[in-house]
Amino acid sequence: MMAEWFSFYWFSPATLRGFIWANPMYLYLILGIPLLFILRWFFGGNTGQKLNLTVKKESISNSWLKNLRFVVPAIFGLATALLLLALARPQRSLDSDETLAEGINIIIALDVSESMRTADLVPNRLSAAKLVALQFLDKRANDKIGLVVFAGESLSICPLTSDYDVLADYLDKVSWDMINASGTAIGNAIATSINRLRDASGESKAIILLSDGDNTAGNLSPESASDLAKSFGIRIYTIAVGTNIGVEATNAQILNKIATNTDAMFYSAVSRESLLGVFENIDGLEKTRFAETLVKDVRDYYYIYLNWSLLAFILFFLLRNTFLNNALED
Repeated sequence: MMAEWFSFYWFSPATLRGFIWANPMYLYLILGIPLLFILRWFFGGNTGQKLNLTVKKESISNSWLKNLRFVVPAIFGLATALLLLALARPQRSLDSDETLAEGINIIIALDVSESMRTADLVPNRLSAAKLVALQFLDKRANDKIGLVVFAGESLSICPLTSDYDVLADYLDKVSWDMINASGTAIGNAIATSINRLRDASGESKAIILLSDGDNTAGNLSPESASDLAKSFGIRIYTIAVGTNIGVEATNAQILNKIATNTDAMFYSAVSRESLLGVFENIDGLEKTRFAETLVKDVRDYYYIYLNWSLLAFILFFLLRNTFLNNALED
């Protein structure tokens, strides 16, 4: 049975127009192949040694053998063009295998200040937040998630990644002694999270900020930081952690204002169970925003033109030392 690639079907205009080219810049390089031959003729046409023979000019100029000298360079040019076609990676989308996918860029900003040691959540606020965050990771599929921790300063622990095992390992190692500066720098934590998200691909970007304290440190106010996040299209879901944090408390008001300013939601988590419910609610809200994302399965056909290129190069090397490549020149 003849190989799939060994057919002139792959060179018809209709076939070539039907491809999606992953690296189309290589197609433009094909136009430069004739230029290579012109430069070779211009700079090297008179450098080779020639054997002077006394023959009748008419017998040479009218001989079809003279035109054979162009065969080998033409094969080389064809092989190069086929190689560039392969590098351009022709593809076809498989519409029958299209699937809906959901994907979000998320930064989890976690408060690691001393107040997170409080044991009103079992076993304490920080450990409960870490456990719920790990359960949140178990339910993700196509998202890229990063981790920022903050106290008196903010620190980026893990950049956006879809390797949840790596992220879980970072999250498991989060502790109170990661940042020496005391206080709670909510504004700085938001700014650090924005730096991780602003250049990320995709339209859906969110920060999940967990804190139990008022903004008492840092050089950027939470209000200014939330305005900056809004300008980048980043939503900030804020969670006040702890049983003694009422909705009227100062920090709850600040967190509520941050969420409202970025078209997100504010939550108050008074137990580990309610904290888990908050993450599930956020998960549902974000998925709704991304439900229209469509990912197409594609098939590559670069190997077709790579095989043809190899065949042409083999033919070129076989003929380059034959009489075809040494046909008489002017």
